[in-house]
Amino acid sequence: MNLKEILEYNLLSVGGYHLSLLDFIEAFFIIMVSRSLLWFLTTILKRVFTSRSIDPGRQYAFQQFLKYIIYTFTFLLVVQAFGVNLSLLWAGSAALLVGIGLGLQEMFTNLISGIILLIEGTVEVGDIVNVDGMIGKVVKIGFRTCDVETRDSIVIIVPNSKLVTDKVTNWSHNRTPTRFHIHVGVAYSSDVDQITDLLIQAAKAHKDILKAPEPAVNFEDFGESSLNFDLQFYSNEYWRIERVKSEVRYNINRLFRENKVEIPFPQRDLWIRGGLRKEDSEEAGN
Repeated sequence: MNLKEILEYNLLSVGGYHLSLLDFIEAFFIIMVSRSLLWFLTTILKRVFTSRSIDPGRQYAFQQFLKYIIYTFTFLLVVQAFGVNLSLLWAGSAALLVGIGLGLQEMFTNLISGIILLIEGTVEVGDIVNVDGMIGKVVKIGFRTCDVETRDSIVIIVPNSKLVTDKVTNWSHNRTPTRFHIHVGVAYSSDVDQITDLLIQAAKAHKDILKAPEPAVNFEDFGESSLNFDLQFYSNEYWRIERVKSEVRYNINRLFRENKVEIPFPQRDLWIRGGLRKEDSEEAGN
């Protein structure tokens, strides 16, 4: 038996379908060429990204998109190498694909949304986002879902369609510092100018709060039990901002205690007009 006969020897025969050793070799060759092509293109892309200073999130998006395209074509070529006629396969399974498409409509929506995310770059790996009140960092963008890690190091799986169709706050896309707020209420007997100075002093003492634009204070309103102030400051520390706010509140509390500033609690004054009726007095005495 010569080499040609060995390569064309049927390893599997089912009806009119035959699978030879040559088919396996061809499929293996296609896979190796695809892997080499992917490595080559990825290397070229890395050089281009480095020369143009493209951010890591966009780099990951391009690499993932390229990987999906090459893997898809590789799969189709391997199937064809095994002797499967793709045109007949698609024609024969058209009705089945319609049923599957209706059942997996949401999945396909997420797939298309994943492609949009990878191309547009509205949400990228490393971005800090706010989705439905949940603040987290995007650690992975897949074709169907994204992995978002919260401040508690819990990974939440978010469908791609939610990041495309819903309102999502992406703090990492800000080109200017973001303004944050801390609301404080003090007693009515407080000196408002002193309160303003103390709040600004507490903000300026923190290293993660920007000196420019400077912190500012708004006298918000006359509350039911307090004078309400709004401390406004700018920071680039999006991920740790709750910790920054907490440390500023510690500073405010310390300064208020040192300067004997009272932080009131809600209270109500009850006024009783007139005295008790004679019958009520007698009943109370009994």
